[in-house]
Amino acid sequence: MNPFYPLATTSWDHLEVEAIQKVIKTGMYTMGAQVSECEKSFANYLKSKHCVMVSSGSTANLIMVAALFYRKDNPLKRGDEVIVPAVSWSTTYYPLYQYGLKLKFVDIDLETLNFDLQQLESAITDKTRLIMTVNLLGNPNEFNRIEKIIAGKNIELIEDNCESMGATFKGQQAGTFGSMGTFSSFFSHHISTMEGGFVTTDDEELYHILLCLRAHGWTRNLPKENKVTGTKSDNAFEESFKFVLPGYNVRPLEMSGAIGIEQIKKLENFVHVRRQNAETFVELFGKNSDLLIQKEIGQSSWFGFSFVIRPESTLNRAKLIASLTAAGVECRPIVTGNFAKNEVVKWFDYEIFGDLKNADRIDQHGFFVGNHHVPMKEPLLKLKTVMTEAVQSQRLA
Repeated sequence: MNPFYPLATTSWDHLEVEAIQKVIKTGMYTMGAQVSECEKSFANYLKSKHCVMVSSGSTANLIMVAALFYRKDNPLKRGDEVIVPAVSWSTTYYPLYQYGLKLKFVDIDLETLNFDLQQLESAITDKTRLIMTVNLLGNPNEFNRIEKIIAGKNIELIEDNCESMGATFKGQQAGTFGSMGTFSSFFSHHISTMEGGFVTTDDEELYHILLCLRAHGWTRNLPKENKVTGTKSDNAFEESFKFVLPGYNVRPLEMSGAIGIEQIKKLENFVHVRRQNAETFVELFGKNSDLLIQKEIGQSSWFGFSFVIRPESTLNRAKLIASLTAAGVECRPIVTGNFAKNEVVKWFDYEIFGDLKNADRIDQHGFFVGNHHVPMKEPLLKLKTVMTEAVQSQRLA
């Protein structure tokens, strides 16, 4: 059965298909001129100095974390403490573990779904070197408060903004508050390049490190004068296979770059429509006595629409999800719920600060449905009807 309310839909038209065909006709599919133009377009959209396109949002997180270990001044070291929210996607956490950092899980706010800022402030110690903020489901963090919390401390701020492209806080793009920020262009996200992601930064040294890490750790893609090796040799043969950092191959395809150029042109309108859909969503569900919806901070780009069963409600999530699914509504957990409950953390060096009662709440009682780049008034009205019927059926049972 095709759901009337799918989780995601394609944002492509003939322009993206034509962009792919143009690349195919060249016979050159690896990272090249189209990727470079896409990076410039995205940096311009964000008002960021530098942008590095990669193969996914996950690999964007990987090289963002890695870059902090290779800069000349104040690099991170294995064993350093990083504070993370207890709710995010798995590849927020994996690079931190893979680079030997100690993770400290902190609870989230039940309404914003981002850091509980009081818990965050209390969790900071002299050992804290890094805070990984996550802007969840399109919603930016309250960065003015976070910046005050870490002011004067030797603490780096980076952003996993993979779900929140186009979100702003006090007029500034989410993903540009930390020293680096990451973005995803997977199918279900704000723009789609098949697979793909970006890291952005205003720091030239980090930018050069990212360029090096993206492609094998070699010098080939670095400018002649760079912050990694200094001055490159003019001998292209010698520089072609010269390795200076333990990097990866997380390069994007040239086709992804070409698609990205077209998608970025549409991004502002995509976000505008998502916000219009959110106005309808908040109007329909904002005063629900059983379900709590996400509280917007700044201007969310509304990746999706979340629901958390209120503590005082008697609704059963499993029954509610079953009713919605049967009616044609695709549902998912709110990202991973409480990630600290996943078996994989047995491999981590980690601790849990305080309790994670809000993360537990959404883990057991939360879910989300999709938002799209096209008007959704009719599907949202139908969702309201389906939800009301599902709730009533539980109360009558």
